[in-house]
Amino acid sequence: MTALVGVRGVPASALQNMRRDLRARQQPILVATNSAIRHALERAVKERPSLAPLLDQVEDQTAVLAAEGNPFALFQQFVRTRSPTPARGGEIAPADILVPAGTTSFKPGPIVGELQHAGFPAAIEKGKVVLKKDITIVKAGGVISREVATMLTRLDIFPLEVGLSLRAVVEGDTFYPASVLSVDLDAQRAELVRAARGALGLALAIGYATPETAPLLLTKAHRAALAVAIAAGYATPETIEPLFAQAMREAAAVAKAAKITGT
Repeated sequence: MTALVGVRGVPASALQNMRRDLRARQQPILVATNSAIRHALERAVKERPSLAPLLDQVEDQTAVLAAEGNPFALFQQFVRTRSPTPARGGEIAPADILVPAGTTSFKPGPIVGELQHAGFPAAIEKGKVVLKKDITIVKAGGVISREVATMLTRLDIFPLEVGLSLRAVVEGDTFYPASVLSVDLDAQRAELVRAARGALGLALAIGYATPETAPLLLTKAHRAALAVAIAAGYATPETIEPLFAQAMREAAAVAKAAKITGT
């Protein structure tokens, strides 16, 4: 499969390490200018038309990767390369940046005014600097100002991520954008487990025999037959013991009733 990878914000030293790791996985990655990548894709499209959608993904800082395997597994592999990093100011917030209320580690002083000036609801309570309420300091798509970035870093809030991002993959004739590849595997596994349990329950309820349900259906039928035999008083090696126990209980009940009535 052929993939386009975003490398924006990855330090040169980290990128070299990542490229070395990818080569060890037999997944060579090539960083080039966007014009060179577009030119190469335009030539390749003549022989592989399925690569054409990748042309729309060539933007910002881009690399090309060749790999074997599952596109979804490759996406998760790239997700694991990403880690939180502080903002410096001027970046676009990838998601809402929420600052929770609570006590900070700051000592009372000028920091309170600095926080308030940056838009944080800071105050002094009981000799400590606190943030009085939760606040979304920057909404998704908004620009993170230098003042806000500085305060976020001092609060140990790192709103950005650094690492390789898989933009799109072409495997055979199929094009996979990042929006399709971004799958919560744990949630999908849980959903499959729930579906399997539901299907098994339905099959048992309607008596549908399969290699999976046959042993359970036989057990269910055996329990039902045993209950009918006991209810009918039909003696077999399996029912004689519960029938005897039932007779003893009934005899005890009769004796108790006779004792109460004095008969």
